[in-house]
Amino acid sequence: MYKVAALYKFSKILDPVKIQNEIRLKFEHLSIYGTLLVGEEGLNGTISASTEEKLSSALSFIRSKKGFDDLDIKYSFSEKKPFIRLKVKLKKEIVTIGDESIDPTNIVGKYIEPKDWNKLIEKEDTIIIDTRNNYEYSIGTFKDSLNPKTTKFSEFPKWIKKQRFTSKEKKFKNIAMFCTGGIRCEKASSLMKKEGFENVYHLKGGILKYLESIPETESKWEGECFVFDDRVSVKHDLSEGTYDMCHGCRMPITDKDKESEKYIRGVACPNCFHKTTEEQKSRYMSRQKQVDLAKKRNQKHIGPKDEVFN
Repeated sequence: MYKVAALYKFSKILDPVKIQNEIRLKFEHLSIYGTLLVGEEGLNGTISASTEEKLSSALSFIRSKKGFDDLDIKYSFSEKKPFIRLKVKLKKEIVTIGDESIDPTNIVGKYIEPKDWNKLIEKEDTIIIDTRNNYEYSIGTFKDSLNPKTTKFSEFPKWIKKQRFTSKEKKFKNIAMFCTGGIRCEKASSLMKKEGFENVYHLKGGILKYLESIPETESKWEGECFVFDDRVSVKHDLSEGTYDMCHGCRMPITDKDKESEKYIRGVACPNCFHKTTEEQKSRYMSRQKQVDLAKKRNQKHIGPKDEVFN
């Protein structure tokens, strides 16, 4: 059993290269796997370890850095190894919204603890916004939440402008925002404050902390939650979900999708079959053959790149 930690924190880092190198050396020593992004605005990533002790040591090391003692962490478990390598990467933005004037270290909305979330979203004057991408929304979300139908987070500001919210809505409506682990909705809340919204809230710890904290009998969550590792999704009890992933387009797929004539294992699914060229399909087929050969040798093939999007 592997323990997984999704973590982030917006806090100014004066020397990201130094922090990157220190964390990489420590994580390699502890046999930590996953991806961590380091930037001037903070840290963001998902990591895992084979023992709780190793993961705890890694997190304690991050907390020892100035500004990261109150690191936001969500835990879950995986029976299979969720990551096959360690990557500690430098990024201009630890979650990309594409507007450098948006600064969560300066201004953000108000945190809402999971225990208070249901009460907020049940109010008639609350607008619930899912700040994740369309494929994440498609397998699970909170009831009555708006879907911006984005394919990447940097499209979110354009969607907000297109909604043409009135000055009255900006002043009096509650804006309740959420994402997987809290980082996107926190940055989005900074955008909303910049756009003149007064009552902006974001779910502390995101969906993962909500699922961890709220009994399923009291939950307003519907479906499963997409996660950016080999589990693909998790259920309400944070156990591995029922979705698989198309390695052609990285979209979540169901057993029904696999019955389609447009499904080719490791190559394409009904979502992307007509979007990729024959040359791309041929390349993906070659990659899948290498994956299968590696499995026969009891080795783990590197495969597609890991993603971080909490």
